[in-house]
Amino acid sequence: MTTNPHTVLVGFDSLKSFTTAAHEEYAACSPHEPPSCFAVLLGTVDDGTADITSIEFATNVRATDPVALEEFARSVTPCFGSAYGNSRRGFWCSPGGLLRLHRQAEREGTEVLGSLHLHPDWHRIGPPGERGLRISEEPTPMDRYVFDNTRYPVNMICYLESGARTVSAALAAWGPPPEGEPGAPCPRLALRFRLL
Repeated sequence: MTTNPHTVLVGFDSLKSFTTAAHEEYAACSPHEPPSCFAVLLGTVDDGTADITSIEFATNVRATDPVALEEFARSVTPCFGSAYGNSRRGFWCSPGGLLRLHRQAEREGTEVLGSLHLHPDWHRIGPPGERGLRISEEPTPMDRYVFDNTRYPVNMICYLESGARTVSAALAAWGPPPEGEPGAPCPRLALRFRLL
């Protein structure tokens, strides 16, 4: 795996496919069915910059894979709360889908660098019992757990929030916490956009 970058470069066209899917999930969610949108980031790292060349959607088997169900029941829900008992909370990439993406990256001369996922303004639109934790483009405790366990160098969060007349998005990129320090803050990575 590549060294951790300090900057992430991503194209607007790649992001548009994700934000469109995220907005559709957001528009269809309900207080008891949170939106779920997740993608895998492919690219290269050179001189401290992660160049994201492709954002690829993957299949979520969080609600059906026995290993995922066991992990959430045994580790995630007891650690991060009963909200994670809802199978729409969290993402577990299908092993076959992840293998396909690693093979695609190898063919393209890139690497799987990390992931991009959606955070809705759940503190406003979720069930009343789940509105205590303010959600944003910042990593939640669960995100830090995932970032520490995957050790991917790039972990992006797209935050959607409803306004009076529109839905807006904020985007941030994070590195994993320092090795052996899962409680430490995740380093924020500079985010730049490719115009052409």
